[in-house]
Amino acid sequence: MDFGYIAAVLVLSIVSIMLHELAHGITAYWLGDQTAKLSGRLSLNPLKHIDPFMSVILPVLLAVIGAPIFGGAKPVPINTRNLKGGVWGFALVAVAGPLMNLILAFIFFLIGHFSGAFYGPGFGGVICMAGMLLNMGFCLFNIIPIPPLDGSRVLYALAPDGVREFMSRIEGYGIFIIYGLILIGGTAFTSYFLNGRIAILNAFYWIIGVR
Repeated sequence: MDFGYIAAVLVLSIVSIMLHELAHGITAYWLGDQTAKLSGRLSLNPLKHIDPFMSVILPVLLAVIGAPIFGGAKPVPINTRNLKGGVWGFALVAVAGPLMNLILAFIFFLIGHFSGAFYGPGFGGVICMAGMLLNMGFCLFNIIPIPPLDGSRVLYALAPDGVREFMSRIEGYGIFIIYGLILIGGTAFTSYFLNGRIAILNAFYWIIGVR
C-alpha cells in the first residue's frame, strides 16, 4: 500500500471538498442569501465543511481499493427564499460546487502536463494525478441528478411540477437511495466514473490544443 498516495488523497480530498462548499456559499451570498455566511461556512477552515464519512473515510477507502474516488461534505445551508432568481438561482448555487471541482481538476492537469510531472517518475506527478482524478470524481458524483446532490437542483429547475413534487418527497431519503445504487449498481457506477473521467480528460487536452 502506498501510504504517500493515501495521505495525498486525504489532504487533497479535504481541500477540494472545502473549496466545493465554499463555492456554493459564496455564490449564494452573491445572489442575496447570507445564511452560509451567518453560519460560519464562508470559511477556509476545513473543519467547518468536512463530513467524517463522505469527506475522509470514503475517499481514502476508494483510494485503498483502487476504485474511482468521489465524496462529499456537509451541505452549505441555503435559504432559497433569499436567492435572486428562485429555482434558477438555486440551480446556479448548485452548479458552482461541481464547477469548482472541474476547475481544480483542470489546474492539476495543467501543472502535471506542462511541468512534465505526468510523464516521469516522482511524487509531483502522483500529487497532480491524484488531484486531477479526485476532483473529476467529485464533479461527476455531485452532478448525478438525485436529491440532495447538486445535479438534482438543476433538474428541479428544468422539470415540470410533477417531477418537482416527486423530488421534494424523496429529498430526505436521497442519500440512502444513492448509497443503495452504489451498492447495487457498482459496475455501472464504476463505468460512469471511468467514462466520465476519460471524457473530461479528452476535453482538457482539446482545450490546450492536443488532439
